[in-house]
Order: sequence, then C-alpha cells, then structure tokens
Amino acid sequence: MSLTMAWLSTDPSFTAMRRASPCLSLPALSSLWPALLLGMVLWAFLASTPALAQAPANGKYQAYQFGQNGTALGAGPRLGAFLKKVTPTEIFPGADRIGPPEGKPTIARAYAGDKLLGYVYLTTDIVNTRGYSSKPIDTLVGISLEGEIVGAKLVEHHEPIVLIGIPESKVENFIQGYVGKNYVKEPPRPGAPPPVDIVSGATVTLMVIGDSITRSVMAVARDYGIGRAGQAQAAPVEQRAIDMEKSTTESWDALLKSGAVSRLHVTVADINKAFEQSGKAAAAEKPESGDPDDTFVDLYTALVSAPGIGKSLLGDTEYQYLRDRLAPGQSAILVAGNGRYSFKGSGYVRGGVFDRIEVIQQENSFHFTDLDHTRLADLMAAGAPNLKEIALFTVPTDAVFDPVAPWRLQLTVQRVLSVKEKAFTTLSLNYTLPQAYTKVVAATPPAVQTPPAAGTPDAALDQTETGIEEAPALWKQMWAAKIGQIIVIAIALLTLIAVFFFQDQLTKHEVFYQRFRTGFLIFTLFWIGWYAQAQLSVVNVLTFTTSLRTDFSWEYFLMDPLVFILWVATAMSLIFWNRGAFCGWLCPFGALQELANKVAKRLHVPQIKVPHGVNTRLAGLKYIIFLILFGVSLYELGLAEKMAEVEPFKTAIILKFARDWPFVLFALAVLIPGLFIERFYCRYMCPMGAALAIPARLRIFNWLRRYKTCGNPCQLCAVECPVQAINPEGDINPNECIQCLNCQQLYHNERRCPHLIQKNAKLKRHKAPPPDAGLPGEVVVSRKPTVRPRTPADAAPISSNP
Repeated sequence: MSLTMAWLSTDPSFTAMRRASPCLSLPALSSLWPALLLGMVLWAFLASTPALAQAPANGKYQAYQFGQNGTALGAGPRLGAFLKKVTPTEIFPGADRIGPPEGKPTIARAYAGDKLLGYVYLTTDIVNTRGYSSKPIDTLVGISLEGEIVGAKLVEHHEPIVLIGIPESKVENFIQGYVGKNYVKEPPRPGAPPPVDIVSGATVTLMVIGDSITRSVMAVARDYGIGRAGQAQAAPVEQRAIDMEKSTTESWDALLKSGAVSRLHVTVADINKAFEQSGKAAAAEKPESGDPDDTFVDLYTALVSAPGIGKSLLGDTEYQYLRDRLAPGQSAILVAGNGRYSFKGSGYVRGGVFDRIEVIQQENSFHFTDLDHTRLADLMAAGAPNLKEIALFTVPTDAVFDPVAPWRLQLTVQRVLSVKEKAFTTLSLNYTLPQAYTKVVAATPPAVQTPPAAGTPDAALDQTETGIEEAPALWKQMWAAKIGQIIVIAIALLTLIAVFFFQDQLTKHEVFYQRFRTGFLIFTLFWIGWYAQAQLSVVNVLTFTTSLRTDFSWEYFLMDPLVFILWVATAMSLIFWNRGAFCGWLCPFGALQELANKVAKRLHVPQIKVPHGVNTRLAGLKYIIFLILFGVSLYELGLAEKMAEVEPFKTAIILKFARDWPFVLFALAVLIPGLFIERFYCRYMCPMGAALAIPARLRIFNWLRRYKTCGNPCQLCAVECPVQAINPEGDINPNECIQCLNCQQLYHNERRCPHLIQKNAKLKRHKAPPPDAGLPGEVVVSRKPTVRPRTPADAAPISSNP
C-alpha cells in the first residue's frame, strides 16, 4: 500500500490536485483502500463459489451441471443424460422404472412393473423455446396415458436472475402448478396466463418455462396418441345458425328454464371455499366476512342478438335500436348481476377494459371495452328481478365468436391480501344457445373413424395444437401484456430527449432544473427499477455478444419489452450523448447512488474530493473488470454470469435487498462509499459503464458548451463536477461524463461563472453615454452647472431709485 501511495504521489497531476484539494490528504485516501479491497475480495468469493461447486475433478469447468456425458448442447436428444440424474418417482409418481429414450420426438416410457403408465420427456427435445439468456431451459415432464401432467422438474438453466438470486424453490413451486393439468382434455387458451402467479423478478424465465411445458405436452400427445379414443361411427355434423324468424317473447322464468338466460349464484361460503381450494394459503386466511349463506355474486348472461331472447329482455324498441347498431354477423351479450361483488369493478373507468369478465370459446377469448358497453336500467321480461348491475355488450368486431357454439363467461374474483399483494380465483358461467332459437342450415355426411394407431395424429388434437401454434409468439404476448408500461417508458424517453435537445433553455433555470432532475431520478429508481425491474446489466452485454457468435435471434431479446426498449434507446444515445443518457438518467442503481448522496449532503455528511491523478487511475478499474468478464464469457458464458455479481444491481434493484446476507453486505459495501464520494461505484467499479464507454468513442456530436477560459485559468466546472469528469485543462472526459448538465448550469449562470462575470463587468465599463452627453463629436468637459443657482433673494426685483 505504501508503494502504491508513493507512486501516486510522484505523479505531477496528483500533486497539483492535492494542493488544489486540501480536503483530501493521503491518509484520508488510504482509508478508502481497505473498503475497496474488501469489496473486491467479497465479490471474488461470491463469484467463484458457485463455479467451484460445479468444477469436476479434472479441474476444467463444465458449462452444464447435468446432461454432459459427451453430448453437446443442441447436438441431439439429451433426455438420457438427464434421466440418470433423477429417480423414477421424482418425475413420474408411481413408476418404478423408466425405459430408455426412443422415438421422435424423444420420450422414455414409465412403468410400474410391466404396466405402462405414461411417458417422460425433456421439453428442449420437443420445442425450441429458450430463455432470456438465449440458452435452453431444460424441464423434465411426465405425462400419463390420459394426457395429465403428473410430474415436472427443472433440471438445467442459464437464466441470470435465477442462477444467483431467485430461490430455486420458488421456481419449482411455479412449475408444480402445471402438475395435474390435462391439456389434452382441456386445451389451454392461446395467450392465457399461467396457472400459477409469476415470481417477481423472474417473469421472462417463468413465462418461457410455462410456454415450453404447454407446447411440448400438445406435441407429445399428438405424436403418441395420448388421451384419444376413436369412435366407430361419427354422428352427422349439423351446421346451425340463429333463427332470425323466431321472435316470440318469453317470461323471465321461461328464459331461465330453457337456458336462454344462464345463471351463476355464489354465496360467501362458496367463494371462501374456492380460495381455499386454489392453494393460496394467504387468501384462505382472509375469508370473506358475513353470513355464509349471503349472496357474494348472482350473475346472469344471455345472447340478446337472438331475436326471441333480445325482445324478451330488452323490449321491442331497445332491441330494434340494438339491431340497427350491430354489424352483419355481430352478436350482443347481456350481463347482469346482484350481490356484494361487482362484475364491472372500477378498472374499466381508468383503462376502458372490463377486466373482471371474459368470454371464452374454445381457444378464443376476448374482453369487453367501454366502447362495447351500454348501461341498462332494468329488464323488460315479465317477472324479471331488480338487478343492481345490467350491462349490454356488443361483441368486438375483431373477436372470433360463434353465437351458436357453447361458450362461457369467466369472472375473475380478487381478494386483497396487503397493500401490494392480491390473490385471484375464477368462476365460470357456461352458456349454450338453446336449439329452439336456432335452425339447421346444412349437414355434413357422417364419416367412419377407427381407433388411431400409436403415433397417428388425431384430427381433434391437430386442431387444438394448431390453435396453440397459431397463437401469437410468446414475446408478442408479453409486449401486449405490458402495453401500459411500454407507453410510460416511451413518454419518459421522449421527455429525456427533450431535456437534451433544449438543455440550454432548461439549465438557465437552475432551481427548476435541479428539481426536475431529482424527480426524474426518483422515477428511474422507483418505477423503472423497483417496479418495472428494467435494470440493464453487463450480463445483457455478454449475452448479446455471445449470441452473435452462436445462434443469434431477436426473439430472445424481445422477451422483456422494457429492457429491450431501454437497450435500443441506450445504443442510439451513444451516438449523441456518450454513455451519459443511461448512466446519468436511466440506470436505477445510479439513481439510487445519487439520491442517497443528496440525502447525505442534506445531513452534512463530509464529501471527499479525490485528486485527479487518483481518480483517473481508479476509473480504469471498471475497464479491467469488464475485460475480465468479457474474456471469461468467450470461454463460458455461465461462469461470466456468475462473476457478474460484481454488479449489485440484482440485489439492490431486482430483489430489493431480499437476498442472502453476503450479497446484501456486498451491495452495502459499494453503496456506503457513495455517501462520501458521489457515484463511487459508477466511477470506479461498474463494468456496465465501461462496456458503454468503449463504443461511445464513436460519438459524433458534442452538446456540452465550453468557453475558451474553461480550464485556463477557470477551474470552477472541474471542481464542481459531481463525478470529476472534467480535466484540469478544461476538456470534458466523455468516458466519465454522465450528462448531469451541472457544467451547463454554470455555463449560463451570470452570478457564478467567472467568464460571464468578467464579460458583464467589461460591458458595464464600456457602457454607452446617456442621451445628454452632447452632440456627436462634441467634447463635454463637465456636466456640472457653471452658474450659481438663483436664491429667493436674487429673484427680488432691482429698484431703479438711488
């Protein structure tokens, strides 16, 4: 340490800055080194421990914990290698042995003695769904002969957030939510949410896992004839349509009896039981209060575009008005309800979507919007009860809906558990239009079917799987689900662009600009970071560069829309504003450091000014860290991802410090110095900042304005730069600048900028003479009066008498 300090002390710039900055002495600087070294040692320990735990005896690190045995990733079916790592009952309860891998797609048969129970397969051998790391997520799945998922187990993955951060138990709980589902008998709706709540911080990973399980089950069931039973003779297929001639009105009781109006009655006891059976213990612990026999919701629905039903419920005038509004082939549905739970809710007022009710018909579904809605006061059918809520909805024109085929109205019930947490369950109201309101328009001759042989595709399964395959890609579903967040981040980016383009006008108003910047940093930390969890990381850089060398696909990076948008915006900003747009404004961890330092200054925590020579040398440390990570990623991305824990982003932002104590200790170890040295981690340790600074050398614009006297002799901007990105010579170091625009505030400040003060002083000395200075060319010797002013005595008249 003494040798290091002696070397620094010989540097001329260090010596000059030490004289200029007496607030930092060599002993004070020495006190920082133990904290920095402790942090680096802790990082090395955390990064190396997971890797060493997987190192084989020969000392060479293997990329995968399972499935090696000479079989390279993507070289062929890998089911056999994974089966050696599990027992039969782990993946298929009741099985005592699992046969060898066979067939295409590759499966293994599960037996109890000599009895075949079902099949076991690896999802990545069936479907090509990959995670955010662009690497496959391997899940073993057991499926019975009836199509039920009896077991599922995650065996290998390379997702950064789950490698070190999200407990494996939470991921396993999510996967177990699929056990018991039968997607052969009850095919999932395309784009439907998973059956288990997503774990915060691992949305992309878990969505990919759920998608791979769903698609692979359908593929295996189709190719191996799972859950199918043939019929010797199929009945003739009748094509029916609404009978527009049937317009006889019926009473309320008659409509209910015939099924023209369908009803769902749920009591308080029923809804409490539904939450208990949902498996959500926290929801069951907060039951609905009141008499168990009280009505929780009494829900009714009917297809009122059928003339007989519509005229009965709406009356002739309202029905005719409805018919005039409907497009050809468009349907209308009435929904009414009583009870303490509203099927409308209040969400539609803010977002325009009735998110509590959804119409589901086979693989198709849709929600109603406020544009489809008409409020009704009462029903016109004889004997109809007084209902609290009555809504008339027109089916959206872009929805796929057959009014004759069966459908169901699904009601989502929410239960508030805490300020931030809610539990949900669903209730279904089935509806089938009675044949009395329809007529036959065509009939298809019967077809003879024989029981299909194993491996022969079944038409019904083909149709189901086709619906799944034709559903929007998973990344498109995630973009559609986060459209609100996308709009918010787009507005924030447009605002930031406006700040940079109009920086001269903004920085002239110092108080307003400082408040605006603080508000934007708060938005970055709380919304982008802790809420949307869109923290960019050096792991994203390493994954991108690795995918360029292997099997690049945009679909992998489109999985998280906010991260993708921020990456595109950051890449574009490098041309205009170096790395400052991200590091100074859009990085949640950077915002956390700056806001913490602002609080520290308010509390009068002493600030340390690092000498220029020391600052320059310490700034090189982050480049060394990045180059090490990049070099390791060329050898093995998985190891580089673990070493990337040098970034405390996952701990502080994604997991909000809810993590094992060593990681929290490391995050605090790099945050605490930031209370004394603003953005300590950003300046000296951040590999992400280094990764952005390298391509930022291609910047073709320079927006920061300087005077010729900046740096010689004036040093005000260099002294007050919060990250010391201004050299003593006056030039701004683009690699370290975070575009905080502090120097631009000084540039326009006529009371603080020495250049402007001197300039204004010269203007005052050379100010033009006043208008009474005389004629052009006339020399005015003195403006003082040359005649003594007359006094009252002088003004008296002079007598002519002697």
